[in-house]
Amino acid sequence: LAPPPVKRLALAHDLPVLQPVSLRRPVAVRALQRFRPDLGIVAAYGKILRPDVLLIPKHGHLNVHASLLPRWRGAWPIGAAILAGDDETGVTIMRLDEGMDTGPILAHRSEPIAADDTTETLERRLARLGAELLVETLPAYLGGSLEARAQDDSRATYCRTVGKGDGRIDWSRSAPAIERQVRAMTPWPGAHTTWEGKQLRIVRARVGEATFGHEPGAVVAAGKLPAVATGDGTLVLDELQLEGRPPTAGTAFVNGYRAFIGSRLGTT
Repeated sequence: LAPPPVKRLALAHDLPVLQPVSLRRPVAVRALQRFRPDLGIVAAYGKILRPDVLLIPKHGHLNVHASLLPRWRGAWPIGAAILAGDDETGVTIMRLDEGMDTGPILAHRSEPIAADDTTETLERRLARLGAELLVETLPAYLGGSLEARAQDDSRATYCRTVGKGDGRIDWSRSAPAIERQVRAMTPWPGAHTTWEGKQLRIVRARVGEATFGHEPGAVVAAGKLPAVATGDGTLVLDELQLEGRPPTAGTAFVNGYRAFIGSRLGTT
């Protein structure tokens, strides 16, 4: 176990740090109450704060949320935006209430989603963007000159927390949908399939040309690279990782496993 960066920074500046197992425990609530804070800041927490915790700070709790609310309320907004094929996302500074990301909005800033963005790369940019926007927003909010606006609930969309099973590839889906799944599931849980009884992770991929006469999951050649037939189009595999092995470029994988071309993925 290692302390997270926030804790390391706090301790370096002699700031007290609490790491309660759950904020639902009365002892954790009492510990927060003893601080008598003016304001609470929440980022990447993924849980709903109980009412007695919401009432502790004089100015409430502000949340740095990684989407343009009310789109993608919930705990996995970055991956959800990539998976859905959104062209842009962003960050929102909102005041927390008792709902799931339903509180009034103080500020937001958009960020384009690049064609090769993964959850990991987009998360890094949104983290910086959210920090900058929070610092810009705080003086006006605490000074009383910034008015929060209610969200339009009719435009709300929701995302759920992903698990390991969400990374499993269904080759009957379209190549663009699977390509988005690969990027959305990076770095975790990873988009994966099976080959010869072993898990095969697709690290990087792109949509290729359409092929005809191949069952979904069939591995075909795309020049020197392997590609997989899907329910609509092919997916070119630029980088793969076989269970127990390091990530390998597609060309090197084909050279190392001659039986790969012509095989079928996801059959076991």
